[in-house]
Amino acid sequence: MMEKRNLDLDHSDLVLTARALASEVRIDILKLLCKESLKVNEIAERLDIPASTAALNVKVLEEAGLIRCDLQPGIRGSMKVCYKQTEELNITLNHDENRSKNGIEVISMPIGNYVDYKVTPTCGIVNEKSHIDDEDEPRCFYNPARITAKLLWFGAGYVEYRFPNAVIQKRRVKSAELSMELCSEAPDYDLNCKSDITVWINGIDAGTWCSPSDFGGRRGKLNPDWWPDKNTQYGILKTWRLTDKGTFIDKEKVNENVMKDYSLADYPYISIRIGIKEDAQNIGGVNIFGDCFGDYPQNIVLKLEY
Repeated sequence: MMEKRNLDLDHSDLVLTARALASEVRIDILKLLCKESLKVNEIAERLDIPASTAALNVKVLEEAGLIRCDLQPGIRGSMKVCYKQTEELNITLNHDENRSKNGIEVISMPIGNYVDYKVTPTCGIVNEKSHIDDEDEPRCFYNPARITAKLLWFGAGYVEYRFPNAVIQKRRVKSAELSMELCSEAPDYDLNCKSDITVWINGIDAGTWCSPSDFGGRRGKLNPDWWPDKNTQYGILKTWRLTDKGTFIDKEKVNENVMKDYSLADYPYISIRIGIKEDAQNIGGVNIFGDCFGDYPQNIVLKLEY
């Protein structure tokens, strides 16, 4: 479904969007996708550019939310098929000084700071230097060194984090955004491994994202040198957003739960659980990336706007 997007000078996506549109090649790609969906190699052929150049520009457009890409099985592995996602884009040159300075709280949670878990193999945790304890041993998730973790994975189950909420005790929250880099989990990596990854906020189902793949085949941009090429390499940055109009994953509305339904200020903390439902259609595990693995230099980030 095509979407209409409204941006202003305080919107977090403005820089990504401006960068994506500041290229004749990327404009040409958007023109092609206005007519039909195309594979990356087809885009390269139509524009007479190298496939690597097409792939790089497709990634920039995808990160800006102007297009979406799905992985589909091909003769030699998976193929990325591209679709136009945004039909209309409005940019308002307004700046709300109070909003930008006083109305946003950003909390970065290291992925090793979980307070509870229930996981099954394949599973493991690593930091930027080495493995933390043995692989495929759920008990290793109790290791005190887990607080240094930069990548963790499990085949089924969940991990739970608790975020502070003191700043919103006496303020009305307008929206909340939870973002993290995720993908499916399989031995080594598997581009055809799908997984239904769910987020629960204060015990309420905030929506499920179907990860299309356990990504590998090229190194994650941030991965340390010791991390083997044969393992999972990177994920996709996903955002769960809570508003007064419902709950969204990226730009897609996934349920009717509104901000107040999650009771973010009513408990001593905000509980965030990430995992796989026991009755999920695709039980393909999850990789959660920290700030020095994968493609995005961030931990699990909760942004509260009040």
